[in-house]
Amino acid sequence: MNWVTELPSSGDRSYNYCLVIVDRYQKTPIFLPCHKDDTAMDKALLWNKVTSHTGLFANIISDGDPNFTSEIWNNCHRLFRTKLSFSTAYHPQTDGMEERMIQTSEEMIRRFCAYGIEFKD
Repeated sequence: MNWVTELPSSGDRSYNYCLVIVDRYQKTPIFLPCHKDDTAMDKALLWNKVTSHTGLFANIISDGDPNFTSEIWNNCHRLFRTKLSFSTAYHPQTDGMEERMIQTSEEMIRRFCAYGIEFKD
């Protein structure tokens, strides 16, 4: 999981952040548009949207972003019995496929926003 940040505002709700989750089993990215000022609870609700379609993940790898180290996220991981692993940012030995997919996805999202293509709710 990682964030694509500081995007040009897009859509009716002016999304400017995007949570990118890469499902390593299916090798597919999942994009969740959000706002910079969303609370940890709002972001946990986004997580609910993902798990309702994919099921729970056994292991989650992310850099040490404070959004993923909050008490709400820790409680979610404890409740769902998922393991949260931290890696250093841009560390291909740990999560090379995810980092590359996130990098490509970030370029794609930025181009969509630059051309006025909007996120659909």
